[in-house]
Amino acid sequence: MQSELLIVIPAYNEEENIENVVTYITENYPQYDYVVVNDGSKDRTAEICREKNYELLDLPTNLGLAGAFQAGLKYAYVKGYAYAIQFDADGQHRPEFIQAMLDRIKEGYDIVIGSRFLNEKKSRSLRMLGSKMLTVAIKMTTKVRVADPTSGMRMFSRPMIKEFAQNLNYGPEPDTVSYLLKNGAKVSEVQVKMEERQFGESYLNLAGSAKYMAKMLVSILFVQNFRKRG
Repeated sequence: MQSELLIVIPAYNEEENIENVVTYITENYPQYDYVVVNDGSKDRTAEICREKNYELLDLPTNLGLAGAFQAGLKYAYVKGYAYAIQFDADGQHRPEFIQAMLDRIKEGYDIVIGSRFLNEKKSRSLRMLGSKMLTVAIKMTTKVRVADPTSGMRMFSRPMIKEFAQNLNYGPEPDTVSYLLKNGAKVSEVQVKMEERQFGESYLNLAGSAKYMAKMLVSILFVQNFRKRG
């Protein structure tokens, strides 16, 4: 029997993590369905998924997070899932918080974010300074405070699944959350805890993080005013 919720796991070169992530979900949270979206990995990510008979969308080329995520939500839309959650393949996201997010979204929200900072203060690092700036920018432009705008653990309702599936210029980023808020989406947050990446390296090093934060700030404060659907 199909679950009401699909866990979408975009994966790029996650051969060291993907088996642990999927095994933990299937053994401890079998009530949820999942799909791994292999984003044109150059390592053994896809091979491992096929060997283990995982539910797999195997993209022939690397589309980036936005493209891989959209492919997962197209899958969710076609399959008729009521909810979908973006879930990292590197072991940072913890599935024990999914139920609380599911309970919250059923209260009538469109997007529920798994927030690290809803009840906890951000550190004084440069990355957290960037996160604070994004929180301020979103509040300035939407009147809504999002405590953890860079969290990748986001759950979407059926209308949002359709929105992402049918609009190819949408990526799962803070500026898109800001844009959807401007267009009437209801967003909430649930306090979660996250783990450190188990193996491999994140593409967002210090320089990458600074560039990313700057891009998001410009997009939230300026670009979103001219953005159109489709």
